[in-house]
Amino acid sequence: MKVLFVGNHLHDSGHNVGASFEIADQLQQKGFEILYTSSKVNKILRLLDMLWTVVHRRKDYDVAQVDVFSGPAFLWAFLSVKILVLLKKPVILTLHGGNLPDFAKKYPSHIRWILNAASTVTAPSGYLFSKMRGYCKDLRLVPNPVDIRAYTFKHRIQPRPRLVWLRAFHEVYNPELAPRVTALLLPTFPDIQLLMIGPDKGDGSLHQTRQIAESLGIADRLQLPGLISKQDVPLRLNEGDIFLNTTNIDNTPVSLLEAMASGLCVVSTNVGGIPYLVEDGVDGLLVPSNDSAAMAAAVRRILTEPGLAARLSSNAREKAEQFDWSITLPKWEELLREINITGSKVLE
Repeated sequence: MKVLFVGNHLHDSGHNVGASFEIADQLQQKGFEILYTSSKVNKILRLLDMLWTVVHRRKDYDVAQVDVFSGPAFLWAFLSVKILVLLKKPVILTLHGGNLPDFAKKYPSHIRWILNAASTVTAPSGYLFSKMRGYCKDLRLVPNPVDIRAYTFKHRIQPRPRLVWLRAFHEVYNPELAPRVTALLLPTFPDIQLLMIGPDKGDGSLHQTRQIAESLGIADRLQLPGLISKQDVPLRLNEGDIFLNTTNIDNTPVSLLEAMASGLCVVSTNVGGIPYLVEDGVDGLLVPSNDSAAMAAAVRRILTEPGLAARLSSNAREKAEQFDWSITLPKWEELLREINITGSKVLE
């Protein structure tokens, strides 16, 4: 079976590898023939490349999988699906982003059209599943996967004040919160360290993070290695014991699953899909968004409260195991087999 994946496949241009690309790679190893679009960095060229590939390579694929984001990125998904419907190609949509439910409220007719034009729609989190199920008839929960075998579990029984942050430097992920938290903890934990891993998205967030660290006197406690390879993520995560997720908007970030798989103690903002993934006090601690005092207090609990770190660490690993490829990949194979049998949906 030949599958076209339509999305932002920019991993060769200094960007993180997306979940859809990893799914495509796993399917390819299972014998599916995979075609991608697009890896163009320029947004206009990327859109044109997507539309060109959908049309001109229509004989090279049987079904198309299209990522659906909110904001300007919604345009390329909408236009791609318009063409795919005209070509009578089966379409699988995959929903992304913690802001998609708010976007759907603003543009309900566009959302309903694109979701009901698809043969099926997948949601990678319970959050998006619950928020978006009212817009279409066939919505399935297929979680973002993580390769559990790649992450060595380290039980954090007596954690050190070693903080890790793993995300892209962009305002939506609020990276500036991490050095603020570190500064609040410094008087109590003078050997504290903060490792912040991720690419610069170019909106000034990385520069602002550096400036805040310098102004708060913790620049010497901060490491900024930039973007690292997927293979190096498990090693770098295990340099720390506590994982900070500082985002203002979120769904089910793979970076958080990776940290949980490694056994890090998670402290995250309580936004979007996070409470659908992390149970407060069970496999992580949740705090209000953009509240440095609350996040610092949660970290302090992990470092000082007997038994808390050990419990969070073991439970986090157990939760992450539910997202392993061995569970997720068969769902994709079954979905593709169903579509191959039933064919595309023709709108009246």
